[in-house]
Amino acid sequence: MKPASLVQLLVHASQGKRLVMNSSPHETVVPLEDPIVTEVTSTLQEWAVLWKQLYVKHKVDLFYKVRHVMLELLDLRRQLLSGHLTQDQSREVKRHITVRLDWGNEYHLSSRHSVQQSTTQNDNSKQKHGEPCRVPVPHHLLVNLKSFTYNSIGEDTDIFFCLYDCREAKTISEKFMVRLNKNGGPRNPEKVDRLCALFTDLSNKDMKRELYIVAQVIRTGRMLLNDSKKGPPHVQYRRPYGCAVLAMSDVLQTISELKEEKDFVLKVYTCNNENEWYQIHENIIRKSSTKYTTPSNNYGLIISLQLLRGDIEQVRRENPLIFSRGVAMTRKLGFPDVIMPGDVRNDLYLTLERGDFERGGKSVQKNIEVTVYVLYADGEILKDCISMGSGEANVPDHRSFVLYHNNSPRWSEVIKLPIPIDRFRGSHLRFEFRHCSTKDKGEKKLFGFSFTPLMREDGTTLSDESHELYVYKCDENTTFSNHALYLGLPCCKDDFNSCPNIPSSLIFQRNTKESFWICTQLSSTKLTQNVDLLALLKWKAHPDRVMDILGRLRHVSGEEIVKFLQDILDTLFSILDDNTDKYGPLVFQSLVFIINLLRDSKYYHFKPVMDTYIQKHFAGALAYKELIRCLKWYMDRSAEVVRQDHIQEAMRALEYLFKFIVQSRLLYSRATCGMEEDQFRTSIQELFQSIRFVLSLDSRNSETLIFTQSCPGSTPTPAPSLGPPLALAAALGHTFPSGLTQAPGSGQGTCSLSSSAVRASPLSAALLNSFPAIFDELLQMFSVQEVAEFVRGTLGSMPSTVHIGQSMDVVKLQSIARTVDSKLFSFPESRRILLPVVLHHIHLHLRQQKELLICSGILSSIFSIINNSARETSVQEEVEMMVESLLDVLLQTLLSIMSKSQSQEAGEYVSCLLSLLRQMTDIHFQRMMENFQSKDELKEFLLKILCVFRNLMKLSIFPRDWNVMRLLTSHIILTTTQYLSPALHKNFTDGEFDFKVWNSYFSLAVLYINQPSLQLDNLSPSKKRKILEKYGDMRVMMTYNLFNMWQNLGENKIHFIPGMIGPFLGVTLVPQVEVRNIMIPIFHDMMDWEQRKNGNFKQVEAELIDKLDSLVSEGKGDENYRELFSLLTQLFGPYPSLLEKIEQETWRETGISFVTSVTRLMERLLDYRDCMKGDETENKKIGCTVNLLNFYKSEINKEEMYIRYIHKLCDMHLQAENYTEAAFTLLLYWELLHWDERPLREFLHYPAQSEWHRKEGLCRKVIHYFNKGKCWEFGIPLCRELAFQYESLFDYQSLSWIRKMEAAYYDNIMEQQRLEPEFFRVGFYGRKFPFFLRNKEFVCRGHDYERLEAFQQRMLGEFPQAIAMQHPNQPDEGILQCDAQYLQIYAVTPVPENVSVLQMERVPDRIKSFYRVNNVRRFRYDRPFHKAPKDKDNEFKSLWIERTTLILTHPLPGISRWFEVDKRELVEVSPLENAVSVVENKNQELRTLISQYQHKQLQGNINLLSMTLNGVIDAAVNGGIARYQEAFFDKEYITSHPEDTDKITQLKDLMQDQVHILGVGLAVHEKLVHPEMRPLHKKLIDQFQMMRTSLCHVLSAARLYFRSRSSLIQGPGLPFGVLRGPLPLDSCSGIKELLSRADLPHRRRSATIITSTSQGSRASRITINNTLEVSFSGAAPLPLIQMLDDGITWRFLNCHTKGVPEPEVEWRNSAGQVLAKHVPNDTDGHSHVELKLNVTRSDTYICVVTQLDIHHQINNSIKVRFPEIFPVWQIIAASLAVALVVAIAVITGFAVRNKNLNAKINDKHGSRCDTL
Repeated sequence: MKPASLVQLLVHASQGKRLVMNSSPHETVVPLEDPIVTEVTSTLQEWAVLWKQLYVKHKVDLFYKVRHVMLELLDLRRQLLSGHLTQDQSREVKRHITVRLDWGNEYHLSSRHSVQQSTTQNDNSKQKHGEPCRVPVPHHLLVNLKSFTYNSIGEDTDIFFCLYDCREAKTISEKFMVRLNKNGGPRNPEKVDRLCALFTDLSNKDMKRELYIVAQVIRTGRMLLNDSKKGPPHVQYRRPYGCAVLAMSDVLQTISELKEEKDFVLKVYTCNNENEWYQIHENIIRKSSTKYTTPSNNYGLIISLQLLRGDIEQVRRENPLIFSRGVAMTRKLGFPDVIMPGDVRNDLYLTLERGDFERGGKSVQKNIEVTVYVLYADGEILKDCISMGSGEANVPDHRSFVLYHNNSPRWSEVIKLPIPIDRFRGSHLRFEFRHCSTKDKGEKKLFGFSFTPLMREDGTTLSDESHELYVYKCDENTTFSNHALYLGLPCCKDDFNSCPNIPSSLIFQRNTKESFWICTQLSSTKLTQNVDLLALLKWKAHPDRVMDILGRLRHVSGEEIVKFLQDILDTLFSILDDNTDKYGPLVFQSLVFIINLLRDSKYYHFKPVMDTYIQKHFAGALAYKELIRCLKWYMDRSAEVVRQDHIQEAMRALEYLFKFIVQSRLLYSRATCGMEEDQFRTSIQELFQSIRFVLSLDSRNSETLIFTQSCPGSTPTPAPSLGPPLALAAALGHTFPSGLTQAPGSGQGTCSLSSSAVRASPLSAALLNSFPAIFDELLQMFSVQEVAEFVRGTLGSMPSTVHIGQSMDVVKLQSIARTVDSKLFSFPESRRILLPVVLHHIHLHLRQQKELLICSGILSSIFSIINNSARETSVQEEVEMMVESLLDVLLQTLLSIMSKSQSQEAGEYVSCLLSLLRQMTDIHFQRMMENFQSKDELKEFLLKILCVFRNLMKLSIFPRDWNVMRLLTSHIILTTTQYLSPALHKNFTDGEFDFKVWNSYFSLAVLYINQPSLQLDNLSPSKKRKILEKYGDMRVMMTYNLFNMWQNLGENKIHFIPGMIGPFLGVTLVPQVEVRNIMIPIFHDMMDWEQRKNGNFKQVEAELIDKLDSLVSEGKGDENYRELFSLLTQLFGPYPSLLEKIEQETWRETGISFVTSVTRLMERLLDYRDCMKGDETENKKIGCTVNLLNFYKSEINKEEMYIRYIHKLCDMHLQAENYTEAAFTLLLYWELLHWDERPLREFLHYPAQSEWHRKEGLCRKVIHYFNKGKCWEFGIPLCRELAFQYESLFDYQSLSWIRKMEAAYYDNIMEQQRLEPEFFRVGFYGRKFPFFLRNKEFVCRGHDYERLEAFQQRMLGEFPQAIAMQHPNQPDEGILQCDAQYLQIYAVTPVPENVSVLQMERVPDRIKSFYRVNNVRRFRYDRPFHKAPKDKDNEFKSLWIERTTLILTHPLPGISRWFEVDKRELVEVSPLENAVSVVENKNQELRTLISQYQHKQLQGNINLLSMTLNGVIDAAVNGGIARYQEAFFDKEYITSHPEDTDKITQLKDLMQDQVHILGVGLAVHEKLVHPEMRPLHKKLIDQFQMMRTSLCHVLSAARLYFRSRSSLIQGPGLPFGVLRGPLPLDSCSGIKELLSRADLPHRRRSATIITSTSQGSRASRITINNTLEVSFSGAAPLPLIQMLDDGITWRFLNCHTKGVPEPEVEWRNSAGQVLAKHVPNDTDGHSHVELKLNVTRSDTYICVVTQLDIHHQINNSIKVRFPEIFPVWQIIAASLAVALVVAIAVITGFAVRNKNLNAKINDKHGSRCDTL
């Protein structure tokens, strides 16, 4: 043994006790522990991984469900491993495990279906072998009362629990009684925590009822609960209180799954009217809320429930703790499903239904109480014979509850009378009626009584029905000591009719107006209510009536018979022993009647009772003789008797008749030491001859049946009776002459149907149904071979034809099926005897395709038995018989079934075929091949079996999760094909090559290797390891077989080129390296053989590419498949033997080129497949498709595939609403077509049409997509192209339409708004990206309104594993080759191709905008850097630009939103060139924007204009242009860079242009600005003035400021001059001139110049008043105002400024009043000034800064607002004022109303006076 194997075995041994099976390279280590435990362990290991995945995928609900099931499985596994479970408990635990594993399979957590079925095989085998049927498992309900939380009663209570069937409106169980004291605890202290009952013997039918638990609460105390006056306290009455119900349907599912008690709360409802008390539970169930009162709180009965299963003894053993609590056994009112022998019961259930009583002269109705006594014949009251309910002791009497003031009470109170059987006869019931007074004395006055005897004079008990009893008058002084005084009276109407002459002078007089109703139900195994049954049980009392008694047994109901089954059987056999000759036939008939009664489904469960009786209680040792004699007599008469009902009944009872016969013979043999053994054997043999005779009637008359079908006019006549010799001959198998059944005297040409033929079928059917059941009994008396011979002779006598009628065929096959399932067939020696005759009948039916389901069941049983027997004995002979008889017909049957898609039957027969093939060995296959007489027969067989195997691969015969069955199927197919391959090669290769057989074989091999169940890579590691240990990798084995068979073809390989390229290519797509390596040489062979034949391998090439695309698109292939075809390249290099086969030098080069192309195609196809099958974004899918489409066009030139992918790409664009890209994509197909009339075939969604019409349709569609994408410029040339075609064809209607569309497109260009998209450069670095993206860079056209940040987020969302690179530098080699994903994203600027359009002045900006961003192939990106040392004061001096230009493979837009970068161009831009470029671009941007607002293309919102102007002006003030001036207008720079003179001049001109443009923009802004935005406009004007000042300064210290003011702040005596005159804005010459003429002070050189300039443009002429202030000192800037602190009623302001000389600062309010002032100390010094102010009022506060020396003044303002706050006294005063005003208004209103009213009265009065 190898060391590795030894280590492996040691590892297995360390894990537990195991067994090594299949000592071979694929040996299996099988654990010896319970297979269920092994299965659970393996399953939990797999589920643990899947469970974590559920958490990751956020499947919360399923996550917790799986967790719960896994914990349950762990607990169940622990119980199995503990070893402390009984056999029944283990079986139950395994059942629970199987249910939970099936649940997992249902949720696809695991595909395990092979839970070992060892737990059920034993039970199934028992039933198959004819063992007695199992007793149905009863259910038991445990009810435990935990508390009664009703504290409002304050009295003792009795609670009665029972089970109530709502549908049938009846109680089905006894009552469970609980006595509680007034505190809610048990009256008996010993019953604390022991108030529980077990409701027993609930059947499956009971569990399906609409059951309720009903709890009635009866209190014991005063008459009225809340009235202390009603009755004295010492008198106790039983009074109804409340009722509670619980629907079992709501809780049954819950408690059936639990193994412990579960608590429930039952609300107690009180009855509104005591007259309705008897049906309060029904009212609660029906929710008739008006008839009961709902409790005001949630208090009630707290009970716990638990459901138990099994017979009561088993329940006792398994739950000892429950029975240790003294649980009360509560039985059903009736009998359970099965009454076993020995079960003795004698219970009479009495229901006090109702009564009608007189008022008796009282003003109110009575309070009636009923007292029940059970009295014996001597008048003695029987003690302890009344049970109010289980859980409490029996009592001598029972007092009913009292209904208040009710003369017609309805109690419906049930009590049980467990009267001893010996006391039942002669006993009677007495009911005493008392009125319960509520007066002070609280007397209970007797006023009447009723009675009834328990048994009638004929010995029968009270019938189960309602009885109306007479009520006799009596009083409190009446004595019942002499019970004979009333027993002679009639108790009811029936008694009165039987004794009409009753003297009227008796002591007790009947009250004719009063009645009392009771209902009785007897549950007794000893007492009966049937007279005939009682007569049978007491037959010895009337021996002369035995014949009549036995005849009347059939009139006894089945319920009574099964109750007294043992007594009846004992009686029958005692009668038989008394006089066999006289009573034998009648006893036999009675026995047959009883046996057939138990065959009824209603009494089927009583069969175990019969079995138990036969085994333990039967004592008829001589009965077998008479039973055999009678049975044989019946069978021999079957051909003579016209009516055969009694014979059929005897045949149906055959099973139990044989049981009685065998048991009787055993008893006799034991008693006599085996005497008369030979006689017994002879009688059995003769009996079997009679059985064969009965069956032969059908066989003999089947020809008659067929014959009579051709004589429809014939009339059947009676046939002559067959005597015993003839019957014996028939039994021995002799055939009858055909004329025997012809009626004598029948006319010529007529035919007769024998009456026996008519009768034989039902009789034979009854016999065949019962026949297999006698085998087990015979095995007790005969050897296995003897019984097998009996059975073979019997089955051989059945008709062999299948034309006797469908029902008879079914019966015959069912009998054979039961024979196979019997214990007899399990013995090898009997099986060899029986198997030929069984297979003969099955073969006949399969040939005729009759009763396929039954035949499949028989075959399944046979194979199962043989498979089990193969472990112990050799089954070679039996398998050989089955191969010869069944294999061919099985294949034919399967082909027929599969063609009809009959999945159920197909599954059965597939299992049979697989079982047969599995049992076959080399010898069987060898003999089978030798038996074929010709090659045609062999060919037919091979085609059949290969076709069946292929259908097994294609059709879903077995459910998806039956992995074990699928693997076994694959293993059997592999083994079979290995046996069949030599025959195929030997017979159909060389001289007589048969393409059909070989093609069938190859097709099967391909399907086999590709079947999903063999793809081990999709399984968990543990499953994969198990499969490999047991079967190995069957794909590899089949691939080796395929390769060997391919090599055996030789020159015939050419027949499979190119047909098998696709299937073989599908094999290479299997993700298994060894399979692929085996298949590669086959493709070389195909290329080689086609090269030899045609001089090229174009067919191989074309087919390979087509199939590769098709297969990969279906989702096949993996990452390793990319490098598969590179192996083909190696075949042409390192192996000289392969090179020697190449006849031409080009073969090698062509092959390598082809394989390289296919490898590249594979890379793209796999990327495409991965994107399509995953949840990838549209961009990825589009990129993959573009990549593949370009490859088909440029490298392979497969036009059809190219067009297919064009349409796939177009559909993707349409789905993503990329209409422009969709148009460009479809344009590719349009370009392939010509304006010709060449017909084109139907292709994709295009119909068969001419090329012209297809191109026209494509053109219209492309134009439509360009329109939706707003790229009208691209659609216009197509409109012209289409217009030219229409014009050449004189199709003026279409020409008009296309010209109108073209015109509409021009209108759209000028009128509709189009956004300029942004472009982004994206680099994909790292080996984790798909092939079409890996280490490549692209430029992407962004969506509308998409900026860089949004684009970055979108890309990171599409590639969640990617890392964003934060720098624009090119990545190094480490990043390119790492196993990660890096994204590098930044914005790029398009470089327009059509510059001439953009340079035309008269071209509108809308048109220029389109050409700036469309049809662009070059994009630019600038990276700033400092080439020289960075200038700290002005970085623009050393700021260089690295300008990268990206050139794409295709212009944008195109067939994709992004294209790969083809090449890069890198240049460096100097700081001055960069400044020129920046200013020039900004000017262009401003012109475009201002023009759009001037032409009202952008209306309404001017935020964009405001932000743009502010951005330019503010940048110019704070840096920007000023920095450029400092950097490049410096004398030092100009001197040192004389070569930049022109560029400096260009920069100056651009700056002046920008000032001009900004001026126009501000003028437009002033017109459009909203009043609320005026402060912003003012700020822009001020900053613009400063910008112009800075731009036009002359001296180094000069700073220029512009501000827009209507006038300059001046005073009448200011000591400085003002120069006024026109000043152009675009030059500073005018300023210099004015300054030279200015008369300024000597020390402070400054001037204020007010200019009025006019500027104009094509659109409008704008006049702007400007004030130019030129300062040669430090003029103070705009002061800064801050709010330092604030409160509710104050604000603290601060004004900060600076300047030289020190300015004067003042705080003023809006009225101009000076609030605070700062006076300068040093007029010449530089100073920072702060002036603070505390304000308490809302106003506008102005900070004014003045520098008198330089005549400069500037101000800033702030608005301060305070909330309106009033003092308290003001609020009070205001409130009082308002109240006063309201009061005055009200008073005034009343006064006016009264005045009006008086006026009306006066008017009326005046009118009256006028009338008078």
